Amino acid sequence: MLGITTRRLLPALALLAVVATACRGNDGGAMNTGGSAPDVHDRLAQYTTVRLTTDLGTLSEHERQMLPLLIDAAREMDPIFWQQAYGNGDSLLAAIDDSATRRYAEINYGPWDRLHGDEPFLAGVGAKPAGANFYPRGMTREEFDSAAAASSDSGAALRSLYTLVRRDSAGKLTTTPYHVAYAAANDSAAASLRAAARLADDPALRHYLELRAQALLSDDYRASDLAWMDMKNNTLDIVIGPIETYEDALFGYKAANEAYVLVKDKDWSRRLARYISFLPSLQKGLPVPAAYKPQLPGTSSDLNAYDVVYYAGQANAGAKTIAINLPNDETVQRDKGTRRLQLKNAMRAKFDKILIPIVNVLIGQDQRQDVKFDAFFANTMFHEVAHGLGIKNTINGKGTVRAALRDQASALEEEKADVLGLYMIDTLHARGDLPEADIRSNYITFLAGILRSVRFGASDAHGKANMATFNFLQQRGAFTRDSAAGTYSVNVDKMRTALTALAEKILRLQGDGDYQGVSAFYQELGRIPPELQADLDRLSTAGIPVDILFEQGMSVLTPESASESASAQPAAGGGGR
Repeated sequence: MLGITTRRLLPALALLAVVATACRGNDGGAMNTGGSAPDVHDRLAQYTTVRLTTDLGTLSEHERQMLPLLIDAAREMDPIFWQQAYGNGDSLLAAIDDSATRRYAEINYGPWDRLHGDEPFLAGVGAKPAGANFYPRGMTREEFDSAAAASSDSGAALRSLYTLVRRDSAGKLTTTPYHVAYAAANDSAAASLRAAARLADDPALRHYLELRAQALLSDDYRASDLAWMDMKNNTLDIVIGPIETYEDALFGYKAANEAYVLVKDKDWSRRLARYISFLPSLQKGLPVPAAYKPQLPGTSSDLNAYDVVYYAGQANAGAKTIAINLPNDETVQRDKGTRRLQLKNAMRAKFDKILIPIVNVLIGQDQRQDVKFDAFFANTMFHEVAHGLGIKNTINGKGTVRAALRDQASALEEEKADVLGLYMIDTLHARGDLPEADIRSNYITFLAGILRSVRFGASDAHGKANMATFNFLQQRGAFTRDSAAGTYSVNVDKMRTALTALAEKILRLQGDGDYQGVSAFYQELGRIPPELQADLDRLSTAGIPVDILFEQGMSVLTPESASESASAQPAAGGGGR
């Protein structure tokens, strides 16, 4: 199952205590967990299930032996993320009698619905804390800032990506390093990574796995991030550890644990690699003054296509990502760039099972044929490449953009990548470097993609980014809504002009480190208007799923299932050519 994949049985007395008290949430509030939530079956129906398979025939014998070890390591991120997102997940799940409600808690890694603005679906749990379980309950921003200002050492520890903030016996804020708080799971994951490293034939992959195992036990990830950037010839890959800060909606300081186990499509990856070389010229052409684009992005970054065969932790919570751009360390980005990983099997599943049914309801009839997998793949791919454009450090001494914008940084960065991804496609096509692109198709597919993504809600970074983009573009006439048909149609010329204006606004906000400006921007535009919500409700009425769940693991990855999947699915080579 997803969520906690290896259930740890509660001791008998503890279980009796949990049942006797009808369970208490991590905030001490009583919860009613006896029966299913009234609409839990409708909530489950928001997801459609996909089998994560790949062609195992591309793997060597040693790689086949490594794969279950990498999955074992990835699986250990689940109990860690449960602790970060909620608290004791085992006690929560054990106290839920209804199987459907329990399953929904597993999908969400807690009692809050990630597709519905983190609203609770269990009675009595209360609102999800903005800081999840990274900070103590009742802690205010002012209290945190005061404690962080007390000394440079305490401030660094409190703001660290890899510490939990707790109270000592005197009520003072203190920190616990991740490698201490999650020692058992990290030890197990590190052992599996080291066992896989001993089997690795590729020296760079072996080196990375050894360093990543060490990083899980020390919270020092830079060396392994650099080693990950140096891998070029590996077929297997694993992204593992505390990585993204989306779960920390209080400050955006704390990284949450997750993992992806990946199998590279080397043919596709070779086709994509050429686009990285265009980054410096694209940076120079950004629609902002030179002060907002002082750095030229590196060209040593990788752009690769993968089949993903296992998701865990934050990556597996609620809506699933279909592309990755890492590492997040600004120093590594400056020195080595980033790697952009396109998860093509997951991407194809979302296109076929979700996007096309949405298009047939919400896109104008004369534009439906323009929504194509080629454009969906390209939009997603260039979104990840576009993270390398723009500005990483503010122009007025406020430090990095991420530090200056705090909890607003992730949303604005995701919105920047959306907008600049289309800017890249348009620019490369205009100068002949992307002749196969159909800009009309990219724009219409982009709008359809927003309509798909905003169904996740506007509570997280991606949701706010999507809603702000939708509202900004609509205000400028980039698309119109036919009130009689309830469908949306793109005006290509106005879309181009509006995207240029939005790109400039985002890049200025980042360069200025304008926290108040970004907050006001999302306060105004980061909401789902009633008319759009009514249209989204029509999708639910039509039975169109919102996102995907996975059947995954070694029980799925057999030669027969991989072969059957390959013959049953459309060719993965549909996009990006």
